[in-house]
Amino acid sequence: MSDTPTPPATAREWQLASRPVGWPKPEDFAFVEAEVRTPGEGQVLVRNEYLSVDPYMRGRMSAAKSYVAPYELGKAMQGGAVGQVVASNAEGISAGDHVLHFLGWREYAVVDAKAAVKVDPEAAPLSAYLGVLGMTGLTAYAGLLRTASFKEGDSVFVSGAAGAVGSQVGQIAKLKGASRVIGSAGSDEKVKLLTEEYGFDAAFNYKNGPVSEQLRAAAPDGVDVYFDNVGGDHLEAAIGSLNRDGRIAICGAISVYNNTEPAPGPKNLARLIQTRGRIEGFLVGDHYDLQPQFVEEVGAWIRSGELKYRETVVEGIENNLDAFLGVLRGDNTGKMIVKL
Repeated sequence: MSDTPTPPATAREWQLASRPVGWPKPEDFAFVEAEVRTPGEGQVLVRNEYLSVDPYMRGRMSAAKSYVAPYELGKAMQGGAVGQVVASNAEGISAGDHVLHFLGWREYAVVDAKAAVKVDPEAAPLSAYLGVLGMTGLTAYAGLLRTASFKEGDSVFVSGAAGAVGSQVGQIAKLKGASRVIGSAGSDEKVKLLTEEYGFDAAFNYKNGPVSEQLRAAAPDGVDVYFDNVGGDHLEAAIGSLNRDGRIAICGAISVYNNTEPAPGPKNLARLIQTRGRIEGFLVGDHYDLQPQFVEEVGAWIRSGELKYRETVVEGIENNLDAFLGVLRGDNTGKMIVKL
């Protein structure tokens, strides 16, 4: 007999009720009861245990054409989730297994087995597969090492450095031999975390003064790599401090996600001619070939204690929306997780 729980007839989920303009409002969403379906051929039914909320989800709430389809109105939203299989109609996955998938924002999900990845709760805490060993971790790894072509001896600047991606970028850079790692964050407490726990050489609170001035003070010899999670004044500051042959990897631009008018671009782009600098955007989905190497290398750093991570855990699916809005406000330290 399986010790997996019997699924209920209905379960709760979050749906997009209307497309937000500017900052998302509670009335843009609906928290509803939905039928729990029986898995069809090649599918599994998962009881979600942890859900991920991430900045990119704001873009999916818009109807604008992007690299991923927008959320559909009146249907459950999606996002990273990890949970236990309670019923399986697929080979290779059994009731009782734990899987990672992308049908979050709900208590129960019917998932195509080919879109589910088995994870080992003995090897790492389940929540880690949504962050440090999941999509956010691979984003940091691929963006720094492949897109930004990091090499030993580089000086690295990371914005949003206390977040799930940024904190890992800075630590990987240090572990790989960076000459100096600088981070920006939105509170003095986070700045202290970056230097005292994550090993950044310098960090500053971007609310304490112009970013360009604080970056010049923290990196008087300039930066070779900038990992951008913020955009706006941070990108302009990084261009201003970029060394010869510097590289900028654009991961996100959280500072402009809720703008209703286009944000002005950096005023100093012409400096890239002088520095022979390069700016390149990237999506983690283009780099899943690095997954085995990433899990092996980063997993070893986590087990040895060389790479540290934090999670901000919000309890209860009813608080999923508050957790997401908290990410946009920067309330989280490390990965924001919802525990069901």
